[in-house]
Amino acid sequence: MALKLDFSTLDLMDALDLAILIEAEARERYKFFTEQIGRRYAVDAASIFETMAMNEEKHGRQLGDRRRELFGDKPLRVSRTAIFDVEAPEFGAPRWNMSPLKAFKLALASEEKAYWFYDEAIKHVKDPAVRELFAELRDEETEHVRMVKDAIKALPPGSDVDLENEDD
Repeated sequence: MALKLDFSTLDLMDALDLAILIEAEARERYKFFTEQIGRRYAVDAASIFETMAMNEEKHGRQLGDRRRELFGDKPLRVSRTAIFDVEAPEFGAPRWNMSPLKAFKLALASEEKAYWFYDEAIKHVKDPAVRELFAELRDEETEHVRMVKDAIKALPPGSDVDLENEDD
């Protein structure tokens, strides 16, 4: 499903709402993955997804605080149906036995996808405040990409190996 939104018509409140929905979708997807594959050891795929969910939740809270400061309790005008998989990882991507490296690469792809979403959206936005917000969000995604790449570099040897079948 593609985005069903005309960026040229967005005002700042709608842009904030869209960003909040994108963060919530990614958080929910990471939480689902954490529950789906379960925790097995300290730095496993589920722990990585759990950390990513917390990061998305924090970012969503920050955006929500900003929205309340600017617009109070005005109701949302952007629907969740306007987005699908903007930042969230693909549903079928995780596996119960995936290595920490594969989990981080999945997170990296999601953060890169979010960067490209905001970068592309800027080209279609007319409102200067929305352009500024999307540029800020794009730059934050750049930082998230860097953080995930740093985490990948810091993985210990063997982090690229999937778990073996526990039934063997």
